[in-house]
Amino acid sequence: MLQQQQQRQENLKMRTPPTHLLSFTEQIYNFQICATDFASSLICIASDKKLILGLARFPEESENDTFEWERLKDIYNESRCHALAFHPETSLMSVPKTVTFCSAGADFVLRIFRTDLQNADTVQALKAHTNYVNDIAWDTEGEFLASVSDDHSCKIWSSESHYENVITFCLSSAGMSVKWHPEEPHKVLVAEKKGVVHLYNVRSQQAIISLEAPRGPLMSADWSLNNCHFITALAYGDVVTWDLSHKPCSPSDVKQVHEDGGRCVRFAPNTELVTASIGRPDITLKVFTAKSSVPLVEAGLKLYAGLCWHHRLPYVAAAYDRKLGFWKVQFK
Repeated sequence: MLQQQQQRQENLKMRTPPTHLLSFTEQIYNFQICATDFASSLICIASDKKLILGLARFPEESENDTFEWERLKDIYNESRCHALAFHPETSLMSVPKTVTFCSAGADFVLRIFRTDLQNADTVQALKAHTNYVNDIAWDTEGEFLASVSDDHSCKIWSSESHYENVITFCLSSAGMSVKWHPEEPHKVLVAEKKGVVHLYNVRSQQAIISLEAPRGPLMSADWSLNNCHFITALAYGDVVTWDLSHKPCSPSDVKQVHEDGGRCVRFAPNTELVTASIGRPDITLKVFTAKSSVPLVEAGLKLYAGLCWHHRLPYVAAAYDRKLGFWKVQFK
């Protein structure tokens, strides 16, 4: 026991403080950084029943070489947010500005918000799920919105039919993550809590391939934007990675990262060799390169309210309690 306490104290000394930190008066429950080229500084932060839209300007892109936060607009949300996703056509360069995003509420309803950041705001409610929605994602053309839920389903909503639920994939356990890839426009990745990751073709409505993690439960999965052959999942405390170009059904790497289980895993957007994950004990953020057991970043958060990479800059962000932290990652 004494040895474990000493080890815990040593680990605390090694924690990485955030490079930049935002503090809010309300607890944060979720957040998302926009990944479109024309709104990469835009962030949506979900408090209890409020969605905060703002701009984070980093020293790398600021005229003053400082970190700046500008709160643009607060939008009322009927239900506490469980997941967020920006529409791929979101732009701050157009006139008027076009910001579209989806929030998955604790009442099982998806709400699509549209705003010009001035006075023109609309909201559309999508109702079909019968339990908590764990993840949502738009395809890169904005044609489809996908959602996965504890009701053992993945639902596909079509923008052409005013977001009617056009496809439902039935799962054998809770759906935890859903992802699209710009190089695979008709395929959607769906991860189940029992440890299975599927790739579905939305045109044929058939499963193309299924991957299985060595152990569960699976809490999160991601698809590398840099290399469509790489898929990762956080199953129990292991970060499991598959390379579909070599052994599509067997993991290419299994790394125990979180001793007491994990919450979320994300590939860095510009490389499949770096992942960020959050797990226990102490709700800890860790960033690893594929071949190293020494983390590039390690930070204790105590609470979990989301994990996201910046689309263009080398920052990983995590929300906890009333704070949103940004860690600059030195890629080797």
